[in-house]
Amino acid sequence: MASTTSNPPSASAQQPQPQAPVAIICIGMAGSGKTTFMQRINAHLHQHHQHHPTTTAPPYVLNLDPAVRSVPFESNIDIRDSVNYKEVMKQYNLGPNGGILTSLNLFSTKIDQVMGLLEKRCLPQPASQTQQQETKTDILPSHILIDTPGQIEVFVWSASGAILLSALASSFPTVIAYIIDTPRTTENTSTFMSNMLYAISILYKTRLPMILVFNKTDVKAETDAVEWMRDFEAFQAALKKEEEEHEREGSGYMGSLLNSMSLVLEEFYNALSVVGVSSMTGVGIPLFFDAVEAKRAEFERDYRPEMQRRRADAEGMKAEMREKEVSRMMRDMNVSSKAKGTGKYAGGRVREEPETVSDAEAMSEDEEGDYEGGGGGGGGGLVEPDEHEEAEPSEDAMFEEGLKARYEAALREQQGGPAAAARSADYIRRSQG
Repeated sequence: MASTTSNPPSASAQQPQPQAPVAIICIGMAGSGKTTFMQRINAHLHQHHQHHPTTTAPPYVLNLDPAVRSVPFESNIDIRDSVNYKEVMKQYNLGPNGGILTSLNLFSTKIDQVMGLLEKRCLPQPASQTQQQETKTDILPSHILIDTPGQIEVFVWSASGAILLSALASSFPTVIAYIIDTPRTTENTSTFMSNMLYAISILYKTRLPMILVFNKTDVKAETDAVEWMRDFEAFQAALKKEEEEHEREGSGYMGSLLNSMSLVLEEFYNALSVVGVSSMTGVGIPLFFDAVEAKRAEFERDYRPEMQRRRADAEGMKAEMREKEVSRMMRDMNVSSKAKGTGKYAGGRVREEPETVSDAEAMSEDEEGDYEGGGGGGGGGLVEPDEHEEAEPSEDAMFEEGLKARYEAALREQQGGPAAAARSADYIRRSQG
């Protein structure tokens, strides 16, 4: 379609320096047309690539729905290739939703491999000297498309969904596309408010930029829903009309609740980007990609600094935990020295565990003799360290202090990455030798 290719979806090809592709995560309730929307934006990007083969690349597509039988697009990474949804249900004796949740949990255990593959395929790689001499340059994808399960709560509120979202946002600008079924949403004000409450919960749960995509505009336009969001009086008028029509059903409490919620969500509406599209005809798709580029800039400006601040706080907590672990380890070493009679406690004998009752009685008699007789008769009683020995630390005590210093130095250097960890390990081996 000429209308869908007039505006390029990304300006990354026009910039001299390649930038990271934006990850678009499509989330929507069952029946909202989410998979069809995924197919439409995927086809739009492929069509744009066909018109500009030297400056653009096809999108990188991920399918995270393990229960879908078939999808109308090709996926570069498909959860069904690594997790068998039906076998998971049989093995763990689960229902449909439990099977999807468990499949996502199993897939999230391989998130390091998935992210490694995404960074290799979609991020600029440091070129070697031989590659720098070549004139050919690889064109990176400008978008990463992620399709999620239709059971929206399984992906948004599960631990595996949070892991996948945080991993993506740590490497790529990430945008949430919340797909809404426009005809159902505009049927009545309560359905509209339910969708808005779900959208705001996802926004504050994921802490990522969001675009409200009113789908199926070929069936019914999104003008009513957008007007309810932007004009509070229009929503009140629609609510009053519904109350008059359903007065006999006792909707007074619901009307008061919806009226109050609309006042609360007024500020939330102003922070959202709203786009009306038709996944069947392709109308509104270029406007959606314009909104994606605006959200990319918003992610870099507002969301990435906040994410880096949270990461710095987490690193500080890890460093504090490392210091506590060092102190705890040294205390355990002192307790172990006392128990085993090593270090400055080496004068005492090591207590052996009795094997029989008679051995236990004999050991108890020996201990009484040691205490009463002061260790006479060569019984190996307790030895009092003299003042000269207490003043000079033993070799074991000196070794413990040196080990503590080396361990702390290794922990500090380990924060520099694998190379620093390797240097720390080599330093400890040389110092112990």
